[in-house]
Amino acid sequence: MKTRPVGVRLSTTVAAVATLLTTPAAADVPLEKTTVTYRVVEGHPILADVLRPGSDAIRPVIVYLHGGALIGGERDLKPEYRPTREIVSLAKARGYALVSFDYRLAPETKLPAIVSDVEAAFAWLGGAGARQFHLDPAHMVVVGDSAGGYLALLSGYRVSPKPKAIISLFGYGSLDADWYNKPNPYPAYTKKKFSEADIKPFLNGAVVSDARLRKSTYDDAYAYYLYVRQNGLWTREVSGFDAASLASRIAPYEPVRNVDRDYPPTLLVHGTMDTDVPHEESVKMAQQFEDHGVPYIFKSVSTAEHGLVGGNPAETDQAYKTMDQFIIRYLEAK
Repeated sequence: MKTRPVGVRLSTTVAAVATLLTTPAAADVPLEKTTVTYRVVEGHPILADVLRPGSDAIRPVIVYLHGGALIGGERDLKPEYRPTREIVSLAKARGYALVSFDYRLAPETKLPAIVSDVEAAFAWLGGAGARQFHLDPAHMVVVGDSAGGYLALLSGYRVSPKPKAIISLFGYGSLDADWYNKPNPYPAYTKKKFSEADIKPFLNGAVVSDARLRKSTYDDAYAYYLYVRQNGLWTREVSGFDAASLASRIAPYEPVRNVDRDYPPTLLVHGTMDTDVPHEESVKMAQQFEDHGVPYIFKSVSTAEHGLVGGNPAETDQAYKTMDQFIIRYLEAK
């Protein structure tokens, strides 16, 4: 599949960004972590981790939105996992603040409420969070992977303050599409079939915004995910919209339908052999950016599955280096 070109308004900045990357802004500044409640919904606290250097200097901020199909995951920044390893390392090296948000998870919470959490998270960051933690919301880059990449793309038109730039790692811009609304045909999703009876243990829990706190097990969650992918039910299960109204009601939640000329500059990274979120999802977003004159970079990683697993090592490393350069470009460049 042909890779989209580098966005025209970003192509001239590559040398300047490379210079910024090799010019140290700080010498591995330790980050102090504070966990805060940024929202309470019907008695349920939703948390964020704020990591920042110890001084009171106002800091530019990286926002991280975790993946997990909107069903799993949590705000924890695991050091063994890419991209969180890279963004924590970059924040230490450059003296940035880093904020990682939880949000309520499906299927107990449906898409409109999940998105309302993301909107509330950015409103908190731009107000009380910025004051409490000395953050500069005018210099903010959002990074997300998989479903977090989807939410990062969503932030380009639904949140305030709007991010300076967005990074979507193997994310997606459409929800009303065959890849989620028809059975996934790939062997990893079909070798063991799950029934409604198999997923009942997963559907008995209370509202959660951190998958580690579910009453059900990880295996229950994985069975549920495979069940909805095997039956093409993910969008309806997560959104709560029925088949008859899905197409009209889902549109406000699809980034691919909501790009305009004011959309933030975006970096897209995707594996060419992704069987969970098709590479075509980033191709479609790149086309929207091309059509609307939005600055963007699109990095395809050859032979990579979801999460860039199995990808060409040199291309994978280069993709994450580009991520670092992109963050620096929008948090530091004058």
